[in-house]
Amino acid sequence: MEVRRNLHHNIQMKESYLVGRALLNFTSIFVSLGVFLFGFEQGLMSSLLTNSYFKSYYNEPLPAEVGTMIAILEIGALFSSFEAGKVGDRIGRCKTIRLGSFIFLVGGLIQTTSVNIINLGFGRLISGVAIGFLTTIIPCYQLEISPPDDRGFYACLEFTGNIIGYSSSIWVDYGFSFLENDFSWRTPLFIQCVMGFLLFLGLFIIVETPRWLLDHNHDIEGMVVISDLYADGDVEDEVAKNEFRSIKENVLIARVEGGERSYRYMLHRYAKRVLVACFSQMFAQLNGINIVSYYAPMIFELAGWIGRLAILMTGLNSLVYVASTIPPWYLVDGWGRKPLLMWGAVFMAVPLLVIAFSLCVNNEYTPQVVVVCVVVFNAAFGASWGPIPWMMNEVIPNSVRSKGAAMSTATNWLFNFVVGEMTPILLDSIQWKTYLIPALSCVLSFFCVHLLFPETKGLTLEDMGSVFDDSSSIFSYHSGGRTSYGATSDNTDRRTSTSEHHANNEAFRQSAALLARNPASANRIDGIITGTPPPPIATTPLMPTKSDMSTLLAEQDVNVHPREIEPPTFDVIYKYKLQEMSRPNVFKRALGLGGGRDEEELMQ
Repeated sequence: MEVRRNLHHNIQMKESYLVGRALLNFTSIFVSLGVFLFGFEQGLMSSLLTNSYFKSYYNEPLPAEVGTMIAILEIGALFSSFEAGKVGDRIGRCKTIRLGSFIFLVGGLIQTTSVNIINLGFGRLISGVAIGFLTTIIPCYQLEISPPDDRGFYACLEFTGNIIGYSSSIWVDYGFSFLENDFSWRTPLFIQCVMGFLLFLGLFIIVETPRWLLDHNHDIEGMVVISDLYADGDVEDEVAKNEFRSIKENVLIARVEGGERSYRYMLHRYAKRVLVACFSQMFAQLNGINIVSYYAPMIFELAGWIGRLAILMTGLNSLVYVASTIPPWYLVDGWGRKPLLMWGAVFMAVPLLVIAFSLCVNNEYTPQVVVVCVVVFNAAFGASWGPIPWMMNEVIPNSVRSKGAAMSTATNWLFNFVVGEMTPILLDSIQWKTYLIPALSCVLSFFCVHLLFPETKGLTLEDMGSVFDDSSSIFSYHSGGRTSYGATSDNTDRRTSTSEHHANNEAFRQSAALLARNPASANRIDGIITGTPPPPIATTPLMPTKSDMSTLLAEQDVNVHPREIEPPTFDVIYKYKLQEMSRPNVFKRALGLGGGRDEEELMQ
């Protein structure tokens, strides 16, 4: 035992070599399969609408029938996204994504075996319910496992997965369009079921987010996940310990403030944050992307590309679309969120206006002009309004992030439904004038971002309140105290940056903790909470020792188990990992054939 204690700083508390950047990359790419499904579903139907066997089987559906069948997916997603926020808080991010993937599998099977347009629409409704779960929780999951300086990178990588799904569905449709029977459209519908099943199985091995674990008092497992993600499995690494303290203190402060998690509380307390998240999703739809995504083949047919050529042009456009999502990987954390959104609005408005003008004059150059403008529009969206709105849930506090994500995602699906429902009707009635509507929205979105949106690059999730000044944030970004891991290309850079951060800001962090420990000291440190630099509290920085949060929790009669803000010890984690390794596998546990003691018992 003594030898183990002397050497435990070299022991990885994980039975896999998949730790650190490798674990983060693997997890991010795998959960992106969930948004891949959304993209696949989105592009799949757009190409099938021009399939002659599809149209013949469903008796040449009218524009209103097509619009309803397309848009009903958004109705299912709209309502399920609200429920996803509650479920995500209750059972965890991983289990909620697993539930969404199972529902998606059911919806896909109904679509594959559909016998009429109503049956097909019902299957899309079920798939919409699944997509509501996936698109609400997966961005939350991604945000909660990503280090702050790379959070934009991983969120944009996730969106790339979505567009790869969209592009894949177009090429699948194109490939099977050469079959001269109903399998030309039923087979693509079945392929989405296979992908949903793979996501369902894989989610049994993906880690839960550390923020959800610590918020639900799974401190041991949370510390293990933190060390795996940020410290190559070393549970005694200072980066991992500091991250544990930061997240746990934020959780406990939220409980001291009342522990409220209702929608009413969120809208009252964090109104501006919710508006930022919701406006970004609203404009992402009103700016016209789904006019192109859902109806691109119809647009190309209107411009003169007929039949299979329309699908081919859509497929080529999708490849450019995928490529356009790559630059934001590197720009969003360096250049920032706001510049990308504002420039994206400009480069989307111009091609929309040109499309409208070209369709109005309708000369021999119209087909080529429309293709070029659609490609430019898609590329501008893929580099700006595509990925960034999905990561704006980062502004929502940890305690209500699922509900904030639910509201922003519901906003997406509400306007997604409006656009999906109205586009075929508008294209049939006012034709080229349809494109003036999203062009105007692009202009409005430019000014909205400029006036309302703050820049959030580099901030930790726990310190996001520092740019809003609406919560008990540890310090103010505006006063110069910015939390960051620093470069995360390797652990050495992270440790150096973290050490510098603690040396510079420990006094601020300790002072914020003082407020939790002693409310009477609020007059001395109120500036830290609101953003005004406070007077010096101590001549020398205080070391990050155990916090007396438990005292305040007892005084406030908060129904939590009093516990110091200090990571679980190595011995406790070692004991926990031994027990985990001895437990039956996930399939036996699902059948109730094994189990272990809970964390409260291990911590004693």
